[in-house]
Amino acid sequence: MKSPISILLLSATLALAEPPEAIQRITLDERVVVTVPVATNRVTTISLPGPISAIDAVGVTADGKTPGQFQLAHTKGSSFLSVRALARKAATNLNIRWNKRTYVFELVESDTPVLALNLEDRAATAQNVQPAPQVTPTRLLALLDKAKTFPLLKKQQPDAVAGAEARTFADKPLVTDFNDYEIRIEEVFRFNPEDTLVFHVTLRNKSDQEIRYLPESFCVRAGSRLYFQSISDAPGVLPACAASTVYFAISGTPDGGRNELSLKNDFTVLVTRTSPLPAPPRPSAAMTPEAEAVARDALHRAINDLEKAAAESNSFSTNLPANNQSPSAP
Repeated sequence: MKSPISILLLSATLALAEPPEAIQRITLDERVVVTVPVATNRVTTISLPGPISAIDAVGVTADGKTPGQFQLAHTKGSSFLSVRALARKAATNLNIRWNKRTYVFELVESDTPVLALNLEDRAATAQNVQPAPQVTPTRLLALLDKAKTFPLLKKQQPDAVAGAEARTFADKPLVTDFNDYEIRIEEVFRFNPEDTLVFHVTLRNKSDQEIRYLPESFCVRAGSRLYFQSISDAPGVLPACAASTVYFAISGTPDGGRNELSLKNDFTVLVTRTSPLPAPPRPSAAMTPEAEAVARDALHRAINDLEKAAAESNSFSTNLPANNQSPSAP
């Protein structure tokens, strides 16, 4: 009998706490509900790659005179629409038909709106992808070693890390609490010639039970895209009441292109947990419509990530030899 596997979203609470960027660019995906914060005193413009075929919504008015929670402006045959909220705490869904597919957007009234949402066609984006460099397992191991000794190399052998970038979270660590354990992103390194990012992460088990996970299943979400690990140095076991240091890398994109990821991104780390399964979260009785919509969007994304991880993670993972599974101290 197979052990149950669950995918853990390792910074969902950060997504609830941080305001969205005013201008965003995402790839269209008909399987994902996109939450769009909209203000009463600002206009939000949603742009698609081509002419919009149809728009369906409830509680939306076009002239502002008919009662509604949102006002929408769209010219037939155009590829964009503009919307603003007419009431506080307003929320509704907006279904847009384009290129024979339906894309769902959750509109929520907010004091921190998205002013422009630019949507890209996945097929057109794939045509412009530059091929990622071929990075061998030996080279990936060397990059992990460089990340572990980065401060020392930068001081004593600067040529060894020439062109490499580093971001440290010592002052403001990214910590996500999952009741029985927490995860802390310590550092992120970028090695541009290899188009590879190395993540230094600490997992701390706060429970009196051992937690197991798949060491080859680490992946990172940046924006709307998911990037699978190319190598990891992780034991796969988190002892009770103990902490564990993990290093893993992502190289290129799942479709074989360069990721060109900046260290300034807000990264979301995921890993496949095998046992014990986490307890289901308790719903908040005092959740606002905006927070509920954002949480629902995070849930949809987590489910989508689970499906992608289950189907593709084996194709983009390279494990360390068995005798090198224990991570080295940085």
